[in-house]
This record gives sequence, structure tokens and C-alpha cells, in this order.
Amino acid sequence: MRFKKFAILLLVTFMTVGAFAGCAKDGGGSDNKGTVKLGVVNWAEGIAMTNLVTAVLEDHMNYEVDITVADVAPIFTSVASGNTDAFLDVWLPVTHESYMEEYGDNLVDLGINNGNARIGLVVPEYVEVDSIEELNDNAEIFDKKIIGIDAGAGIMSSTEEAIDEYDLDFELITSSEAAMTASLSKAIDEKTPVVVTGWTPHWKFADFDLKFLEDSKGVYGKTEEIHTIARIGLEEDMPEVYSFLEKFSLTDEQLSELMGAIAEGSNELESAKAWMNENEEVVTQWLK
Repeated sequence: MRFKKFAILLLVTFMTVGAFAGCAKDGGGSDNKGTVKLGVVNWAEGIAMTNLVTAVLEDHMNYEVDITVADVAPIFTSVASGNTDAFLDVWLPVTHESYMEEYGDNLVDLGINNGNARIGLVVPEYVEVDSIEELNDNAEIFDKKIIGIDAGAGIMSSTEEAIDEYDLDFELITSSEAAMTASLSKAIDEKTPVVVTGWTPHWKFADFDLKFLEDSKGVYGKTEEIHTIARIGLEEDMPEVYSFLEKFSLTDEQLSELMGAIAEGSNELESAKAWMNENEEVVTQWLK
């Protein structure tokens, strides 16, 4: 199943890439123009976009790419301190608002790379609960648990706020994206209730019939935008890289297709390169 493949890919990524040590990739031998350092959190859309950017930088622009896998807080710290060149998975205006307030003066916002993102609490379509306000009346069927992801994720702090705002008698379980999707898939296979922290774009919405719980208090905000951020000085040091990252964007359809290809493939980068080669006209626009 797709979530199992994705979990395996994440495990391989963690085993091969140390926190802020990275793993250099071959970018074209003696003619390469330098190394671009990218940060990534183990979220499906970030993994997909980062591998696609890596493919373009290596195959079209002749750079090496050094990828660091970490939680979102150290990645913001690293970009702001100039140790990481860029991060492609910043959710605004709600999810990563606190990080931008803390670090925004020391980094550059390159703009939106996907403009139709959303976060919230998600349940399978068959669950007869439609709003967050209904959760307490049905707490027992969910075992009073909300299955979350990594502790530093913005959606986790938003969910803690939701628990307070709605006075929910629920425990937020810290896990990982892979563990969350595994719990979701298991519950769906067994047709049992489950509530998870969820977001789009994400391949799970293509694989499963899911719904967001109505958020009448607006804790999770409405539609969000995914932004790319870069270190100060990247424009002067690597102007063509800066220009490419500034232009890089994907539609919902393109991003979903890319995430699906990576989740179904055996190698993240090779899957991204295959998508890139099938969408050369898109790449050409980024490189003008």
C-alpha cells in the first residue's frame, strides 16, 4: 500500500541523512557550479517538492544538492543563520506564523509555490461526525485520541489550541506523518473511527475518502499558502538558483501527481526526475 512505501522511503531518508550533515549528491562532476543546501521536513508535499527541485538543480542547472532532514524549528533556525539555502514547505498565514514572526527578519520569503493548502482535523467519510464541536459527544468511539505528527509541526500547536478552544476531552498523540497515515489506513481497513491531524495537498486524500471536520471557531484558518524561504545573501551568491526558486510553483494537480509518483516509486529522486522529464514545459518556465 502507498503509505507503507512512503514510510519505507522516510526511514531510508533518515538513515542516510544526518541532522544538518546532509548527503551530497552528484551534480555533474568537475563542471558543477557549487552546492545548494536544502532543508526538508518529512511531510509528503515537502519531500516531493524538494526532490523535484533537486532534480532540476542537478540535471538542468549543474549544481550539487545537499539535503538536510530535520524538524521545522531547526530548519528555520538554519535558514535564518545562513547555514541552509532554502526551505520549500512554509505554510502561511497560520501554520508557521510563529516561526515567521521569530525568524522572518533574517530570511527571505520567495513567495507562494502552492496556493491552495489547508490544515485541520480529518476523519474518514464514513464517520458520522462532521464538526470539531461534535467530537466530545463521540469521544469514546475515538478512544479520546487525536493522532498527530511530529511535535514541532505547526498543525500540532494549532491542534493544541483547538483542544483548548473547543474544550475537547481528547489527548493529542505525537507521532510522525508515516505513523499517522498508517493509523488512518488501518482504521479505514477496519472501518473504525479515527481522527487525525490532516492537510492538503496530500496523497491520502486521493487514496481515501476523507473529510475535514468543520471548524466554526476558525482555529485552523481557511485556505493556506505554501511558501519558499531562502537565506539572506542567496540572491547575490547564486542568482540563478534564487531566480529558479522564486519562480518555482506547482498547481494542486501537479503537486498531487508528483506526490503520487514519489509515494508509488522505489526512489524519491528518480521518481521526481521522471516527473520532471514528462513535464519539461513546466520546468522551462521556471528556468527562463
